[in-house]
Amino acid sequence: MEKKGGILMHKYEVGKLLGQGTFAKVHHARNVKTGESVAIKIINKEKIVRVGLTDQIKREISIMRLVKHPNVVQLYEVMASKSKIYFAMEFVRGGELFNKVAKGRLKEDAARKYFQQLIAAVDFCHSRGVYHRDLKPENLLLDESGNLKVSDFGLSALIDSKRHDGLLHTTCGTPAYVAPEIIMKRGYDGEKADIWSCGVILFVLLAGYLPFHDSNLMEMYKKISRGDFRCPHWFPPEVRKLLSRILDPNPSSRITVSKIMDNSCFKKGFKVIESPKLDFNDDDSPRSILEIVDLDSETKENTHATCSTKPHSLNAFDIISLSQGFDLSGLFEKDRNSKSQAWFTTQKPPSMVVSKLEELATTESFKIKTKDGMVKMQGHKGGRKGQLMIDAEIFEVTPAFHVVEVKKTAGDTMEYNKFCDQELKPSLKDVVWSWQGGGQDLQQKAREEEHMLSMNK
Repeated sequence: MEKKGGILMHKYEVGKLLGQGTFAKVHHARNVKTGESVAIKIINKEKIVRVGLTDQIKREISIMRLVKHPNVVQLYEVMASKSKIYFAMEFVRGGELFNKVAKGRLKEDAARKYFQQLIAAVDFCHSRGVYHRDLKPENLLLDESGNLKVSDFGLSALIDSKRHDGLLHTTCGTPAYVAPEIIMKRGYDGEKADIWSCGVILFVLLAGYLPFHDSNLMEMYKKISRGDFRCPHWFPPEVRKLLSRILDPNPSSRITVSKIMDNSCFKKGFKVIESPKLDFNDDDSPRSILEIVDLDSETKENTHATCSTKPHSLNAFDIISLSQGFDLSGLFEKDRNSKSQAWFTTQKPPSMVVSKLEELATTESFKIKTKDGMVKMQGHKGGRKGQLMIDAEIFEVTPAFHVVEVKKTAGDTMEYNKFCDQELKPSLKDVVWSWQGGGQDLQQKAREEEHMLSMNK
């Protein structure tokens, strides 16, 4: 059963309906253990399969797990029954930013605060390779403290959605907020398109109306394509100048997010956002997402996307997939040297690997959490992309032979690479058998270890 006495998955007490669409309903709910309020998005599996939206749902799950930021609505967990998929999400009490704008234009300081939080969220999304593509006041929520939360990633794209020309080609978004290059259907840069939408939102917050508007849709598109808008007289000169650079119809000369954040108008009272807290309640692996979305309605029981209670094991197919000969990432990466992931093999017990990482964390003032073969480390220094966060996961190949995957989950890639070369690798020299560039060495090490085990028998 999906619910028992109003309790979903024995965890959430489902309450009033908050909203409803073609394929999903959103309810207020309460975690019966913690008392925390959440929003439960209930998706009809049969409907999304019938209209071919399964991949879109998987993409939305993947994206929401990637963008864990204080100004983005958080996805806590994904669950499923035989007929439904459930998203347990952050419950944002303050409603849509649109409702504030509908009452009239905002004061400059209030508009600036919302714009700063929007840009901070968008910058973080872009740093994780996520492009929202439908930014508008209706998709910006406010919490009880008046802080902005970006929501609705249903039309978002990941960086691997780009074609060979490096551009996105799917036409989507809301007409009044969409960038001119999307209208022209010539391919577009997801970052530049999101920046344009942010500019439209800033204009709306300060003016109380849209910069490009016409009762005839084609006429409105012409205005958007020309960048034909006028700022009202109450806009400060520095805001006018910034908007002219954001609402530039030429994407190649349009201002970047980093330049916006360096702008003196933007920087007034701007507070750097803290990095997300370490969390063990998520399983970000594509495998877990597939298991949730693709449940066989006849045979599967209620399922949660939760972490395994023990370290994962690598089988032969996993080892083969790590081989450089089977690694296709070079077809998509512009710079192979910018990888934020590495592997090493070890014959030492996992407890020794964890102990070495804990020593390193103490020396370098990292916060650290360990559980079931997973070590999560968070740096103390901030930056444009937040604090450096590193995951190290231990996999068992044989009882005496383990592989450890080290990867950056947040922060700057150059900072991560510097940390690995100067701090991480030297500190692990006593437990590392070999660092791997790919999987060919890993296969050889695994064969050697299996041979040793057979000889000992």
